[in-house]
Amino acid sequence: MVILISGIIFIISMIVQVQLKTKFEKYSKTRLSNGMSGKEIAEKMLRDNGITDVNVISTPGMLTDHYNPVNKTVNLSEGVYNRRSTAAAAVAAHECGHAVQHAVGYSMLQLRSKLVPIVSISTNLLQWVLLAGISIMAFSGNILVLGIGIMLFAITTLFAFVTLPVEYDASNRALQWLENNHIVEPSEHDECKDALKWAARTYLVSALGSLAQLIYFIMILLGNNRRND
Repeated sequence: MVILISGIIFIISMIVQVQLKTKFEKYSKTRLSNGMSGKEIAEKMLRDNGITDVNVISTPGMLTDHYNPVNKTVNLSEGVYNRRSTAAAAVAAHECGHAVQHAVGYSMLQLRSKLVPIVSISTNLLQWVLLAGISIMAFSGNILVLGIGIMLFAITTLFAFVTLPVEYDASNRALQWLENNHIVEPSEHDECKDALKWAARTYLVSALGSLAQLIYFIMILLGNNRRND
């Protein structure tokens, strides 16, 4: 059953990714009525929130946009930085939403940042520990290594779910600012909202997929225990 659910989640994930790319391409063709670029929108949102120590820079690639709390930079992709579209407005404002979270000390962002080094270590070890754990359990029945692997996987799953409120909150901050400051027209706001909705769904599907995999490994562990009883 868990394998079936994982398969369904994988298919949904592919659909969401395609939809996100389609929406981004569509809304990238809608020129903003105010004529502002993604860079200009990001800089204005930062100023409006009293943030003066964050730089807006360009980063290579598509949908590679992110906020870096370490060096305090809003990194906008090539399709956002200089573009004057609703897609660029949505993404630029969303990433600035993270900068605002950082500035006001948003608790979930702080928790996520604290988990980053732990998750980095867990991710590097995870594949090998799980493989070794399943192999050892199959030959000797010892579940210790697999148990360690499951705990490492649980950390990455926790990280995925902590990321959800961070992303949704950043989008809400972005949309509220775009609307309250009349940066976009109502129809443009609807497009921004739709684009960010699909972006958020990628994180939701990823978290659910991680949870399904975690349950799968736990069932392997429990199944071995039942066979040994």
